[in-house]
Amino acid sequence: MSRPENPDFLGAVRRTVELERDAITDLLERLDDSFTRACEILLNTQGRVVVTGMGKSGHIGTKIAATLASTGTPAFFVHPGEASHGDLGMITSQDSVIALSNSGSTSEVVTLLPLLKRMAVPLITMTGNPDSVLARAAEVNLDTRVAQEACPMDLAPTSSTTVTLVAGDALAIALLEARGFTPEDFAFSHPAGALGRKLLLKVDDIMHGGDELPRVAAGTLLDEALIEVSSKGLGLTTVLDDDGRLLGVFTDGDLRRALDNEMDIHNTPIEAVMSDHPVTIDKEILAAEALHIMEERTITGLIAVDEQQRPTGVIKLQDILKAGVV
Repeated sequence: MSRPENPDFLGAVRRTVELERDAITDLLERLDDSFTRACEILLNTQGRVVVTGMGKSGHIGTKIAATLASTGTPAFFVHPGEASHGDLGMITSQDSVIALSNSGSTSEVVTLLPLLKRMAVPLITMTGNPDSVLARAAEVNLDTRVAQEACPMDLAPTSSTTVTLVAGDALAIALLEARGFTPEDFAFSHPAGALGRKLLLKVDDIMHGGDELPRVAAGTLLDEALIEVSSKGLGLTTVLDDDGRLLGVFTDGDLRRALDNEMDIHNTPIEAVMSDHPVTIDKEILAAEALHIMEERTITGLIAVDEQQRPTGVIKLQDILKAGVV
């Protein structure tokens, strides 16, 4: 192997991007009713979509299966070589199959054809040769041919894998829209991600409730209320009437104002220094919505109350940030 003295890296990069861009443009011009039929088959599949492919096509197939699964179409990848040695049992008559092969004649995939036919499993293929064995055996073949690989030797799968990946993404998004898939649905598939936390995490999941909820009764002296504030460590306490309903809240800010006014903490009732009509929320709202309220009101904490205006918990800004909602 002989290395050129001054390789033109940027030139190679540009040429690759241009070739792959042109391949995608060609795919766009070839889109026809076969894609519509493929979407109909996948949308009406009662079981799961099984994606298979060998080599680089297999790598692309794995990604397509993952994209389908995360956007509302149950799917998984099966290695064609392993399928012939037992994994074919993962496929049922309720499923459909997407088989990827640029040549359309990959032996490990072709071997599966009689078995899939016997099971009457709908077969969708993505091939670069519409006259190939796979394409002819398919209920629908999606033409993913390319004029030229980005590889200068026209050997390494590059443009062809890009086009196949784009075709797979297109199917997934078309199905997503047909199913009416929502951001909330996406969040259920991604509960550990930032979007999942934003769309799924409720105030009730992270608020301080039960014994952690700071509370004092009306008539409590300021020095006693300070003990409650300090012991619970939330920088505030709720103030309740005789029926346990919320009258107000006493915060660090209220304490500073009381000290500035030189109030006697040993003889001042909490009602004299608390904030009336604090902002309250329902514990069932999303934590992201609670964050929006805090930002809008320029506050760092909210009190969750029930229908009788009895406090059920306190949520602080740092609780939301710690939970990774933003």
